Amino acid sequence: MLATIKKHSDCHVVTYKRPLPHSIDTVWKAITTNENLQKWMNNLEIIDLRQHGKIHFNMNDGTDTYEEIAITDYAEKQVLEFEWGQDRVRFELSPTDNGSLLRLIETLQELTDHTPKDLAGWHICLDLLSDLLNGVEHQSFPMENWQQRFNEYKKLIDDVRS
Repeated sequence: MLATIKKHSDCHVVTYKRPLPHSIDTVWKAITTNENLQKWMNNLEIIDLRQHGKIHFNMNDGTDTYEEIAITDYAEKQVLEFEWGQDRVRFELSPTDNGSLLRLIETLQELTDHTPKDLAGWHICLDLLSDLLNGVEHQSFPMENWQQRFNEYKKLIDDVRS
């Protein structure tokens, strides 16, 4: 299921919802420990996991170059929010009868030509996370799936703009 995009007065809010048949502890560990994080979003590296802590966005180009990202909100096993350029990315976890609900909420200051690429990327990363939680680890990023999602998010962005 595609994310939803809602226009607010000064931004757009993109929300992905993933019901997962796994405990909050299991999902939290998958999104906050580098050993697991590297398996579904290999650019991110947790450096200091706390409110006002930091994450590195590694370029993974062989130069050890990274951008430092500030953690802007944190509540253990509930919320992890961080800067994403001019935007914000927020993971929220809540319990369900069958496991947990993961919400990824990205607050966008503006829609750009790059936006559908990012949205498709987050969508695929969440697919990889779900697979990892279900015992399937991917060795490479599924570009064909990304291309399909990119086309879908490009259309969604075009619809939101019109």
